[in-house]
Amino acid sequence: MIKVNKDKLEWVSQGDIFKDVDYIEYVVEKDGVIEASKIRFPLIIVLSQECDLRYDFKFRSAKSETKTQDKLLLSVLVAPLYNVEHVYAGEQLSELNIIMEPINRNKTPGEDLRKNLRPRYHYLEFPADIPIVSSVIDFKHYFSVNVDYLRELKKENFVCKVSELYREDISHRFASFLSRIGLPELADQPVAEKPGQNK
Repeated sequence: MIKVNKDKLEWVSQGDIFKDVDYIEYVVEKDGVIEASKIRFPLIIVLSQECDLRYDFKFRSAKSETKTQDKLLLSVLVAPLYNVEHVYAGEQLSELNIIMEPINRNKTPGEDLRKNLRPRYHYLEFPADIPIVSSVIDFKHYFSVNVDYLRELKKENFVCKVSELYREDISHRFASFLSRIGLPELADQPVAEKPGQNK
């Protein structure tokens, strides 16, 4: 079980969990009509580094007249929290008509998920006083959100914050997942010619 607190800082902080966050899927304009598609995620967790988020907040709050604005962030990285029961069933994105691979909860895949042995996923179990069921972060589904939008949303939609030790574990696992090296499939490799073999 992870440790969380309900202290709401002024700035968007690493490990913050928000409810009802919109992801803008696309915006198109055709013949003067603007069409926007958004996905509302019931829960997200902030993945961006705390130092970057804090410096961004300090810079925006100070309204300083420095010559550069290199501390400003354009967006914040977040990832959805999925109900673990939906992940087991492969239904976490069913409302978007996306079918995911089910994970057998009672065998090794489900146990590995709960022990955080699967690099793509991070399992979270919350204390009884936090109104969130056991959940899973899918590191493949991260996206970015505007900083000001999240700061405004924090006033009403902040749920809790993952404590430092646990948020650093999440951050380390997220970075590790992103830095993995994809190797080509063996079937994609050309067959080496044997010495003396004619084409």
